[in-house]
Parts: sequence; structure tokens; C-alpha cells
Amino acid sequence: MTLTPERSSARWPGLDTVPAGPRTAVSARVARRLFLSAVRRLDVSVHLGGEVYGRGGPTMVVHRPEEFFARIGRDQLIGFGEAYLTGAWDAEDLGAFLGVLAAEITDLVPQSLQKFRALVTKRPPSAQKSSKKNSKNNIAHHYDLSNDLFQLFLDPTLTYSAAYFEGDPALARRADLEVAQHRKIDRMLDEAGVGEGTRLLEIGSGWGALAIRAARRGATVRTITLSEEQKALADQRIAEAGLSEAISVEICDYRDLQGTYDAIVSVEMIEAVGWQYWQEYFEVLDRVLAPGGRICIQAITMPHDRMLATRNTYTWIHKYIFPGGFLPSLEALDDVTRRHTTLRMGTQHSLGLHYVPTLKFWDEAFLEHREEVLELGFDETFIRMWHFYLEYSRAGFASGYLGDYQLTFTRED
Repeated sequence: MTLTPERSSARWPGLDTVPAGPRTAVSARVARRLFLSAVRRLDVSVHLGGEVYGRGGPTMVVHRPEEFFARIGRDQLIGFGEAYLTGAWDAEDLGAFLGVLAAEITDLVPQSLQKFRALVTKRPPSAQKSSKKNSKNNIAHHYDLSNDLFQLFLDPTLTYSAAYFEGDPALARRADLEVAQHRKIDRMLDEAGVGEGTRLLEIGSGWGALAIRAARRGATVRTITLSEEQKALADQRIAEAGLSEAISVEICDYRDLQGTYDAIVSVEMIEAVGWQYWQEYFEVLDRVLAPGGRICIQAITMPHDRMLATRNTYTWIHKYIFPGGFLPSLEALDDVTRRHTTLRMGTQHSLGLHYVPTLKFWDEAFLEHREEVLELGFDETFIRMWHFYLEYSRAGFASGYLGDYQLTFTRED
């Protein structure tokens, strides 16, 4: 798939114009004071206007200070990310620099000012709310970009979620990634009790790797997605594996699910559900799970207090990567299932530190294929955006701010 110009350089409205005006001038001065106050106490080295700020550590260079602070002053963290997209600042090791910030995220802005947060942060647009009406467009924004793009940086399984490496993930090698993805899938299938004759439901098909693995165990698989591009390639891969009789891939919203299943699995899909719909999501799972059945969900999580503080906040990730997305906390998932379903959370298996090398390997492969990305019709801004997204995510997991868990649910006796 090759992008048209409308889906390439023209998709960055506002980035070619630096914020200006009296109000921006005032907010930029405030942003400068807050930024410098924060970095002075951090283990970073920020080069700005001939001075170096911070206690030493990963380096950041601010090339265009006026633009940098104008963007932060107007749009806070969205502006910080946008300033990277335009090249107003750079970092030699982007992930390491962002990791320092992520580790201190709750205290970057003084506590005395955080009570005013709601006055300056933007709320998510109503068109991005993960309703049945909006969800397909939200998913298409990311997953229908181009199958060719994802094939450039993912391993041959085309698995787009945290791998599960053997031993210490800090010692993982890029050559281990494919096996580590199979290990992750196998653990989920084991937790859900998938074997010969299992009627398996997968919510969020990806490109078919889990469905193929399950069918080879003898399961009959129904896997659903809202991505037309994913379905097309998943169907092709399933046919090539000779498993079309055992697997059906359908464009289907989880809210429309019918039938009964012995096992349900879903890999990093709940992040797209939206906190307003968690109850409905788990009620559907409760309804279609057969007696004695098991569920295994892999979920990216965030701390409960930060989840509560940010659930109505519009972020850089929403604007550029995952519209409508929102990360749950373990406490929230346990609470919603206990209050509204017969499902009970059991095993919580952490993969958070395994996401650090997974994302590192993806980013390395993406940058190595930069020319091919451009040939697909993407532009330099997209390359900076995707690099920032992957390293921003890696920083969240490396700092411990983000988690990733395989969660097993069974019915209460």
C-alpha cells in the first residue's frame, strides 16, 4: 500500500506554524521557568542558548528555544512532542532522555500547581471517544496505515505487542524476538486452556499469529478485528498456513459478539476500549464465556492514581498514534469485573520489562528501513513521529511508569 499525499505531509496541520500572539508569549515564559526548574534537578544535560542545565546524563539539545517554549506553553506535553516532530529539539539517545522524564513524571510540575491542571489541559475530542460509531475510525488511524510499514520493523510473526524473553530481558538479543513472541502467545494459550477441540475467541486479530498458533493446537478460532488491512493480511497468512478451515477472521465490534466460547484471549486490545466502556466490554466477555471457561488478556497498565488524574486528558499519543485509547490500572480492571460481572481476576504475570527490548528492537528495525518507509509514501515528519512514539513508549516501561500484564480471569465459584 502506498500513501497518497493527503495521507503523508498534509497530515500535519499546525506543525508548519509556530504559535504566536500575546497569550502564547505569556504561556511560553511560564513554560520556560517550569521546564528549567524541572531539568535542573534531573539527571540530564539540556543544551539551551549556550548554557547546559541539569545534573548530567542523557543529552537534549534545544535548537529553536522560542518555538520549543511556545509549543509547550500552548499545548503542554502535546507541544513538547510536536516540538520534536518539527526538529525544535533533539536527543542523542531519545529513549534514555525520555526515561529520566518518565521516572519523575508525577513531580515534573510542582505539586502546588497541579491543582490547576484541569484549567490548561485539553479534553479528548468527542469524535475520538471509543463508541461503536467511532471505534472503527480510531483503529484505522493506526492499524490501517500500511501492512507494508508494519512488516518493515516487526519480526516474522508480525506480533505487535510485548514479547516474553527467556531469562533477564535486559540481556535479550534482537535475534530472540521471534521465539520470544511465540513464547508469549503460548503462555496465553496455556493460561486460557486452549487445546484440541477448544472453541477460542480472540478479540483483536493482529495479523493472525495467535490464531494460527491456537489452530495448530487443534482449536477452532474465531478472531475479530476492526482493521480492514489486518484482516486482509491475516486471511492471507492463515490460508498460506493451510488453516482457513479452522480460523475465521471477521470485521466485528466486540459489542456485537454472539455465541459461546471455551476460551477467550485478547492481546493489548483493551487499551482501545476506553474507560467509559470497560464495564460493557467485560459484560460481553462474561456473557459469551462458556461454563468453566477461561480468559487471558494482555493489558498495558498505568498507576491507578495517574489513571484517575488523566482519564479526561487529551495527549500526544491520542492526537498522533492511538485516538480514543486509554490505559487501565490493575485496580480498575479488578474493580469493574467484581462489580459488574461474575469474572474474577487471578494470575497477574508481568511482561513490563520485556517491553523495553521489544520496543528497542522495533525502533532499530524501523530506523534501519527509513528509506523503505519513505518509498511507501510516508515523510520525514512521520519518521520522527514514529521514532518518538516507540522511544516514548520504551521510556514508560523502562521507568516502571507503564506495566504490561497477562491477566487470567475465571468465573467466581
